[in-house]
Amino acid sequence: MSKVYINEKTFDKADFSTAGMTATDYENCVFTNCNFSNVDLSGLTFFECKFNGCDLSLAKLSKTAFKDVKFKDCKLLGLRFENCSEFLFSVNFEGCNLNLSTFFKKSLKKTHFANCILQETDFTESDLSAAVFDNCDLTRAIFIHTNLEKADFRSSFNYSIDPEMNRMKKARFSLAGVVGLLDKYDVDVE
Repeated sequence: MSKVYINEKTFDKADFSTAGMTATDYENCVFTNCNFSNVDLSGLTFFECKFNGCDLSLAKLSKTAFKDVKFKDCKLLGLRFENCSEFLFSVNFEGCNLNLSTFFKKSLKKTHFANCILQETDFTESDLSAAVFDNCDLTRAIFIHTNLEKADFRSSFNYSIDPEMNRMKKARFSLAGVVGLLDKYDVDVE
């Protein structure tokens, strides 16, 4: 397949679930209110792109490259980010629904999650060092053997993190949120 390159283009309300993708490389593009639901994005590269109000639920991400990509107010249900290309992988999320997505063994250093719903999202063995979870719902999110050093959870809620199973040096939590670090002990904190 030959490389087709699109630079600095805005896509508004495009339905890629029926039209498919026309290029393999997108740079400095903006996707607004587009539908990528169940679309095969395998092997595509998105460099410095923005997704605003898009639905990427259950899209296939095998070797997909997200390099300095920002997602805002997007529906990203069930995405398997661990299948994305590792090379220069960098993403940020604001106001997104990432329920049931997985970041298994993904490097997410300094990633910013703001006002996101991350229910049952799997961060097993990922590197979230210095990541910021700003006002995020982490109900039943999975943290096992995860690097959470210097991560900031102060304004987030509903998390349950086992300090014995994760690296947590200098991680930041609010006093109210400390209860989420004691769940496994089944204690009542009043």
